[in-house]
Amino acid sequence: MSEDLSLGSTPHDPAGEFAYDVGLEDFEARVLRPSFEVPILVDFWAPWCAPCRALKPVLEKLAAEYGGRFLLARVNSDEFPQIAQHFGVRSIPTVKVIKEGRLADEFNGALPEGEVRAFIERLLPPSAASEREQAALLSAEGRFEEALALLLHALQANPGDEALRLDSAEILFELGRLDEVAQLLDGEFEQENDRARTLRARLDLAAAPVDPDQLGQLQAKIAADPDDHAARLELSAAQAAGGDYRAALESALEVVRRDRNFGEDAGRKAMLRLFEALGGNARYDDLVREYRRQLSAALN
Repeated sequence: MSEDLSLGSTPHDPAGEFAYDVGLEDFEARVLRPSFEVPILVDFWAPWCAPCRALKPVLEKLAAEYGGRFLLARVNSDEFPQIAQHFGVRSIPTVKVIKEGRLADEFNGALPEGEVRAFIERLLPPSAASEREQAALLSAEGRFEEALALLLHALQANPGDEALRLDSAEILFELGRLDEVAQLLDGEFEQENDRARTLRARLDLAAAPVDPDQLGQLQAKIAADPDDHAARLELSAAQAAGGDYRAALESALEVVRRDRNFGEDAGRKAMLRLFEALGGNARYDDLVREYRRQLSAALN
């Protein structure tokens, strides 16, 4: 359904964050205008109406729970019969949904919480959490471009969501788009600081371009002199830069096995840097556990 609902109005400061009373004066400012950002549920009620009193706490609870993904505007139909008449309200409670300035949906009566929740879910775009879950499934299937598109769409709606930024950075790593990774990791992370630090460490590992000829030369040097630990550590760094983390860990571990004190524990320190860079990513959990055990065995 679609109907022009402009009533004319004068704005004033809101009385509540997600649920508030409205009248003729502020209907445009607090219902029509914000409806272009999120759905507005307009609850028509009256003080004498027992079903209205039953529905009110349900709506307010859900408004708080959804945290601004929709707003609840309450209209006392006794005080503002003009608004009720404009919307064709014939009984109360009646809830009308306004999206983009127009009537989009409605329900009548004091529905149970589960039915109200289902009604609201049909109105809303997928939450950032559900889009993250979908993106994780796509990523696990190797569908990185699709996963990234989903995450970036969610990030547009939730620009301050740190988890979405870091999920996007993870996918960009897989796609080799390191400049974009660096952009997403720029700035402060308050809720996801540990994970951001881990991704920055991985970005540092990947910063140096990998030259296939250089890899071949390093491998040849090590074949000629297996105790060339400096070359082996250089190889480990090159393997990490190319994303071959197992090979990088194995090269660093071999230095520890052959000379644990070389370069003031350089082999062990290289492995610890790799553990930090791979930490917090379920994809590498088994690899990190495997090589932590092997490092512990080599040191004991």
